[in-house]
Amino acid sequence: QVQLVESGGGLVQAGGSLRLSCVASGRTFNLLNMAWFRQAPGTEREFVAAVARYPFTTYYSDSAKGRFTISRDNAKNTVYLQMSSLEPADTGAYYCAGGRVVNWQSARTYNHWGQGTQVTVSS
Repeated sequence: QVQLVESGGGLVQAGGSLRLSCVASGRTFNLLNMAWFRQAPGTEREFVAAVARYPFTTYYSDSAKGRFTISRDNAKNTVYLQMSSLEPADTGAYYCAGGRVVNWQSARTYNHWGQGTQVTVSS
């Protein structure tokens, strides 16, 4: 069973940056497509970015393009989300997700989820 643990969230002012990390347990990380989703109170979980297992193709939501960068390090079983030019609208709980066969933007197609890390952007 794969376990995902996120870290790196926090409070940041608008225009600032944060880097989120997600470490996976087990030996199947390199077989997983990985993604970040976020959820603000009272809203549905929304897709932010994804990186394929190979050849590491990346996908972004329109709001993330140009500001966020997703990457992975298979040697460390880790996926990252570098966020810059943060806005108050980016506030929410950020979740790491993994799956072998996924529809990139569909949360229900991912089998593995972390507990989330909170990101709060103040204006």
